Amino acid sequence: MRARQLEVFCAVMRTGTVTAAARELNISQPALSQILRHTEDELRISLFERAKGRLHPTEAATELYQEAERVFSGLDALRRRVADMRAGRVGLVRLAASAPPSMSFLPEAISAFRARHPEVVLRSMVGPVANLTQMVRDGDAGIAVAMNDAPQPGLDVELLGTVTMVCLLPAGHPLSAQTTLTLNDLAAETLISYRQPTLPGRRLARLAAEAGLSFMPEIEIDASISALPFVQQGLGTAVVDGLMPWSRFTGVEVRPLAPEVRLPVTLLTSKDATLSTPHRALLGCLRTAFASHQES
Repeated sequence: MRARQLEVFCAVMRTGTVTAAARELNISQPALSQILRHTEDELRISLFERAKGRLHPTEAATELYQEAERVFSGLDALRRRVADMRAGRVGLVRLAASAPPSMSFLPEAISAFRARHPEVVLRSMVGPVANLTQMVRDGDAGIAVAMNDAPQPGLDVELLGTVTMVCLLPAGHPLSAQTTLTLNDLAAETLISYRQPTLPGRRLARLAAEAGLSFMPEIEIDASISALPFVQQGLGTAVVDGLMPWSRFTGVEVRPLAPEVRLPVTLLTSKDATLSTPHRALLGCLRTAFASHQES
């Protein structure tokens, strides 16, 4: 399957119609249909059944799609890399991170990097850990900073260190009179915290079980920053990572969670790709900035 055929196949699978796929690829419907027919002829496999103006993927198409999408993502990343080079952005670093690192020690790391390498363009992206790992695999990011130390296929996972979890209270909440809080202290509160399938959710569930409690947040979150407006609005109390600079926000008070629950902060890089000199320099800045953040 050639690159154009792969692109057309993936577009039709994503959109479900020739019209939508042609619009996405900016080609005519007859041209797209012809490419599809040639693809099926060459593969000697029926990919779509046509009924009432729609294309319905065959079992073969469904089976091929996941692998085809992975290959196409790699081609797309290659095109973007070529476009960067054509535009003169050979000195380009791509950094992806989840929100807590982005709002805590990353600005210091980027400032140090820019001071030493002002000629290098830095592309910064923020997303959840599942997106970060895929971005590194696809080449869209050379480095990712995540809060998960689980082994990742095809990636090197370097532990920078750990951070504790904290409790967020609405300003003036009666529990703010305490210097630390336990899950038992929060038992009567509306709890805002992570879904159990997440790493922090699993660790909090284990802590709750050890205390003879259940961990069942009434408001579930995937990213700690999303808890902020809920707490500010007085909807409940939150248990979240302590890496976010919570003290900068108004309307909330922060207290340590006891006993401590720690979360990892990691650097993700590809096992298969050789990092450029600017990327290696950025790694050094990230390590230094995180160490400095831990000391402050």
